[in-house]
Amino acid sequence: MGGQNYSMTLYSTSVTSMLRTRWGRQRCMWPARMVTRRHGQRDTAQILLLRGAKYLPDKNGVTPLDLCVQGGYGETCEVLIQYHPRLFQTIIQMTQNEDLRENMLRQVLEHLSQQSESQYLKILTSLAEVATTNGHKLLSLSSNYDAQMKSLLRIVRIFCHVFRIGPSSPSNGIDMGYNGNKTPRSQVFKPLELLWHSLDEWLVLIATELMKNKKDSTDITSILLKQKGQDQDGTSIPPFEPSGPGSYENLSTGTRESKPDALGGKQEASADCQDVISMTANRLSAVIQAFYMCCSCQMPPGMTSPRFIEFVCKHDEVLKCFVNRNPKIIFDHFHFLLECPELMSRFMHIIKAQPFKDRCEWFYEHLHSGQPDSDMVHRPVNENDILLVHRDSIFRSSCEVVSKANCAKLKQGIAVRFHGEEGMGQGVVREWFDILSNEIVNPDYALFTQSADGTTFQPNSNSYVNPDHLNYFRFAGQILGLALNHRQLVNIYFTRSFYKHILGIPVNYQDVASIDPEYAKNLQWILDNDISDLGLELTFSVETDVFGAMEEVPLKPGGGSILVTQNNKAEYVQLVTELRMTRAIQPQINAFLQGFHMFIPPSLIQLFDEYELELLLSGMPEIDVSDWIKNTEYTSGYEREDPVIQWFWEVVENITPEERVLLLQFVTGSSRVPHGGFANIMGGSGLQNFTIAAVPYTPNLLPTSSTCINMLKLPEYPSKEILKDRLLVALHCGSYGYTMA
Repeated sequence: MGGQNYSMTLYSTSVTSMLRTRWGRQRCMWPARMVTRRHGQRDTAQILLLRGAKYLPDKNGVTPLDLCVQGGYGETCEVLIQYHPRLFQTIIQMTQNEDLRENMLRQVLEHLSQQSESQYLKILTSLAEVATTNGHKLLSLSSNYDAQMKSLLRIVRIFCHVFRIGPSSPSNGIDMGYNGNKTPRSQVFKPLELLWHSLDEWLVLIATELMKNKKDSTDITSILLKQKGQDQDGTSIPPFEPSGPGSYENLSTGTRESKPDALGGKQEASADCQDVISMTANRLSAVIQAFYMCCSCQMPPGMTSPRFIEFVCKHDEVLKCFVNRNPKIIFDHFHFLLECPELMSRFMHIIKAQPFKDRCEWFYEHLHSGQPDSDMVHRPVNENDILLVHRDSIFRSSCEVVSKANCAKLKQGIAVRFHGEEGMGQGVVREWFDILSNEIVNPDYALFTQSADGTTFQPNSNSYVNPDHLNYFRFAGQILGLALNHRQLVNIYFTRSFYKHILGIPVNYQDVASIDPEYAKNLQWILDNDISDLGLELTFSVETDVFGAMEEVPLKPGGGSILVTQNNKAEYVQLVTELRMTRAIQPQINAFLQGFHMFIPPSLIQLFDEYELELLLSGMPEIDVSDWIKNTEYTSGYEREDPVIQWFWEVVENITPEERVLLLQFVTGSSRVPHGGFANIMGGSGLQNFTIAAVPYTPNLLPTSSTCINMLKLPEYPSKEILKDRLLVALHCGSYGYTMA
């Protein structure tokens, strides 16, 4: 017997050594050899287990299953489970171990789930149960938020992945859980319903407390504090779950009868009595994210779950309250906003109020979320993936190679080589983008025309003279999309209206000034004056250039017979603006966006306004404040030596470079200083210096601007501190609409 036991242990050691050795080598192998080694491990493990090898850990406590999961060896895990069924639950519990790579766990469970429908359902049900347990722990204030949140979301991600790749996974929504069918597949979500019920009850309870319109949610806070007190004594507590329709009344009554002593004294209660939303928002938001992930995995691609939309609408006020208290929740957990315009519109005003830097980080986090793990071994650049271009025909040759390249690979990385040259790397890529950005606006291609001030570009309505113009516009969109994807700056600036087209923001009459300042002044005059008795005889039709010939174009159906009046003149001005700035170049815009959206989803780019998009694409310009001061004029009562003006320039010198750019954009409509400095800034009718005009002060009054004449209307603030506060509010919140000048 002693010899037999010794022999068994020896075999076990062999299994462990074999798995560790092969796993260690695995990370350097090519895919073709990976398959061979996986089969070799499975077969070796099968033979050893058939011979009676014991399942034992090594001297460091590492088991064969640990090594198999670490390497993603699903086939070998399958063999181990066949001989030791208890290891199935061990693998399920491993999903909570943050030290294990998530993609390896997915790989193992993916393989196991493919063996049979019953195995697939068993894995999903087990994962759902573990997720529910973790979710309830997260809803308890006694748990560690960060660890429990990561554990829940990790398990749910794995659950959703396995659900999607299951045997004969449906793609049309039939037989999925969201439609209520009581089929085996929909039943795997049943354990999670307990968690969603607790989530719903929590949100309803908070909504009830908010309705009481109290500064302190004393009832629910008392319960939370009791939980914390019990936890300090080492007692494990479940999350609060109202038990029925009358539970809220019972809850309130019970807590009203509680005396301060029950919470450890008045001083302790006062110290611990945080606002209930601050105490629960992050935890509940993480569970909401998990709920969204589970709803989404049951839907066909591109569709948002009706159940989840209904959930958000039901709890709209509480969710907005969460976001207002802690806007970072948007970036951490409310990812669903990017995938559902209906939901995004409810929170857009809150999102755009967040710092530009935070939105940039969120933008790139989600833009690159589907790309391979950064810790994966990188293979050498495949020769077929290199963009080989000719310097003497860089625009056309680049257009050709980019159109043929794999879009997914271009998102992951770009390798450029000039024909006849050996150089490669990021320096070459930067040079390529720099040259192309200049070529895109090359007059020889007739794609873009210069704006009135000569510093920005607008799509050319006559670009049809170039037979390939729409293909080139699509290519231009691809280049700007690629540059933004890879954080490469381009040496090109567009009109504000074109940035609006990229973002899907409607243009307004002030945008006309970039291409026709006189026409913009005429539109402004119409809006500013009563036209009732002027005999203009304008109709809702205009004469415009259509393929080289002047034609009368109706602004709306039957426009030629509709007179412009004092009552409808605002509509007329808007329709004229849309004709000049949008309809006249619609094919060009559509082609450009087709290329741009290949790399930048519309849902992501809408996080920014037109000024911020310019900064993302072209970078932060340098602003010489001394030159700015030197070339500024004062009017309406202000002079250079006035205290308000002195305070203003002191504030400008001390704010961040980003805020100085916002100020320049706010007043002039452009983030850049033209060649030659502030002395060459253009206005609606030619050169127009930056001007500061005095405005009588009233409390909380914000500065305003007239971009056509580069004028900042600065109230006569009583102190520097108030001036700075009101100016920054205007800069960060004042670019989302226009009023009459």
